[in-house]
Amino acid sequence: MQELFSSISYAVGMTAKNGHLRSLREKAGLSLRELARQIGEHPSNVSYWETSGHPPRSDVLLPMARALGVTVEELLGETKPRRAIAPGGKARQVFTAVSLLPRRQQQKIVEVVEALVDKASVIP
Repeated sequence: MQELFSSISYAVGMTAKNGHLRSLREKAGLSLRELARQIGEHPSNVSYWETSGHPPRSDVLLPMARALGVTVEELLGETKPRRAIAPGGKARQVFTAVSLLPRRQQQKIVEVVEALVDKASVIP
């Protein structure tokens, strides 16, 4: 997994020249020590990542992104992904629950829903 994050496209966004990590931290209103405390790391590690441009270890990426209020992709210097259109309200809750079921059960539910959608689209 570390190999994935050490690719050139990610390393470019984290370079020390543009101060990407530091600017994200400052934008979030966090001191270096506070960010380190929130992600369970020593402040010297955070300082190293900020000044060297090396990306944090993979186990630190998600907690750091959450603490900074950004996605992991943004943390690594990628552009902010577009928000996918997803169902809201009750439909979102149901589809989230369905996504946790075994594949075979998911497929049966998808077949039923598709049949209902097809039937509803025929009715004027």
